[in-house]
Amino acid sequence: MNIDITVKIGGEAGQGIQSVGQILSFVCQKAGLYVFGINDYESRIRGGHSFFQLRISDKPINAPNNVVNLLVSLDKRTYEIHKNELSINAISVIDSEDLHFNDGILSLPIMKEAIKAGGSQTANIVAAGACLSLLKTPFEFLEEAVHEIFGRKKEMLESNIAAAKIGFQMASSVQFNYAFKWDKNSSKGIIMEGSKAIALGALASDCRFAAFYPMSPATGIMTHLSSFASAYKIPLVVEQAEDELSAINMIIGASFAGVRSMTSTSGGGFCLMTEGLGLAAITETPIVIVNAQRPGPATGLPTRTAQADLLFVIRASQDEFPRFVFAPGTPKEAFDTIIKAFHLSEKYQVPSIVLSDHHFNSSMFLVEEPLNVPPTIERFLAKDEDLENINEYKRFLLTPDGVSKRALPCMGKALVVVSGNEHSEDGHVSEAAQNRINMVNKRNAKLVSMQKEISSPESYYGDSEILIIGWGATKPAIQESINILRKNGINVGSLHFKDLWPFPLEFSEKILKNSKKFFVAEENSTAQLGQLIKEQTGLSYSGAILKYDGRPFFPIEIVNKLTDFLKV
Repeated sequence: MNIDITVKIGGEAGQGIQSVGQILSFVCQKAGLYVFGINDYESRIRGGHSFFQLRISDKPINAPNNVVNLLVSLDKRTYEIHKNELSINAISVIDSEDLHFNDGILSLPIMKEAIKAGGSQTANIVAAGACLSLLKTPFEFLEEAVHEIFGRKKEMLESNIAAAKIGFQMASSVQFNYAFKWDKNSSKGIIMEGSKAIALGALASDCRFAAFYPMSPATGIMTHLSSFASAYKIPLVVEQAEDELSAINMIIGASFAGVRSMTSTSGGGFCLMTEGLGLAAITETPIVIVNAQRPGPATGLPTRTAQADLLFVIRASQDEFPRFVFAPGTPKEAFDTIIKAFHLSEKYQVPSIVLSDHHFNSSMFLVEEPLNVPPTIERFLAKDEDLENINEYKRFLLTPDGVSKRALPCMGKALVVVSGNEHSEDGHVSEAAQNRINMVNKRNAKLVSMQKEISSPESYYGDSEILIIGWGATKPAIQESINILRKNGINVGSLHFKDLWPFPLEFSEKILKNSKKFFVAEENSTAQLGQLIKEQTGLSYSGAILKYDGRPFFPIEIVNKLTDFLKV
């Protein structure tokens, strides 16, 4: 069996598009299939155009396909918008007063039958039933999914089961070329959004305080954290602050008192946080910030995706100070990266910034690998017994590696003094010229050890003549494009940067010099990683595959663009 089918369900916001996607995903996962789903919606509560696109396969997938095999339109606009994406022998399901099938269009009285089943709100379940019937899914798989989702509310369960049966029956006689044989295999893993993986990583890191101001697409991280804390009685405080300035200053305060803390925001919110970022730097207070990128500047496109904040976060805030910057490419990487970000932020007393984006945060992945919680959380705190002379404790003592012993205020007898002004070793304000030089050198001295903590970029067919270089959430699309290009006879591989700053210089330089050509693939207009590579290694990319329309890469787009480059 070789299954690779894309189903798209579109309509207006408020029509239950995501619920249909949730049901289809659940059914496929329970049947042992792989799924990858993207949510696409406009920045409005109701109306507009939204869709959920689900790719179903019997092989691992983590990127969207550009060709649609089954289109379900819950409003009139959806078919017109997406009809050009349909494959040969595709079927489009549309809502109509009558039931008929002609020229690839299956007209079903979805709304009319939904009202009979229990109300117009069940129209999405009628559509889900029809969709799974076309795929020849056993009805009991669908029934199980509806029970899973609505089982706690008996009245809703009954009406939705009725709606599912109606939709399933109406489409049962239609032959669909992409239907396949369903087996009841074991689930390959769990379905998870990228934002949930980030939230779970924070919990596994022993994060106990999170402050935020709502901003798409970062809000989902805090929503998950809040729900975990509530459902499992976890001693975690999630605070919705009045703005982003307050959010970052709250986590600095909590961390100063010894509590592992984080915030999440998007580019515009991160702009507001940059002064606080500097405060964390000069007070050497560990914090973790997740910047879930979206297209900007200003409000930009709140519900679209981008990778345009890389150079910004590396340089953000006034003056010069060290920081870590990471950009995971999969939910498993996100979980592990957040743990690493907390650990290293505390070890070196510097900010850690994790870059995600809207596509990553809101997409649904099937996660096969276990998310392992570290058996112990290493804290880098100095108690009284760790200090040689409590009475002469200096929070910012000059040391060869730049890291001073970190005592907490009121935890013992040591006096902890800090200031946002430049300060002396004991934390008091100082404008002495030599002290200023000493403190800058102290903070920068951390970079030597920080560099050693950085993981090398992950290579995929890394010894190839041609390499495609990417970072963050484009990893699956790039790797799938590599598979297609290699089948086409092109000797190509990829390099994925997860740890971005301090820049992994040594390995990058070595592998890039071994390739004949390398290209960058990024979701921005100026090839920001390409610029960074040139700045750090002196090596120039041969071409840039760029996309900045607010939508994620399809693998075929990378394939086509690279093929065009190689023809020149």
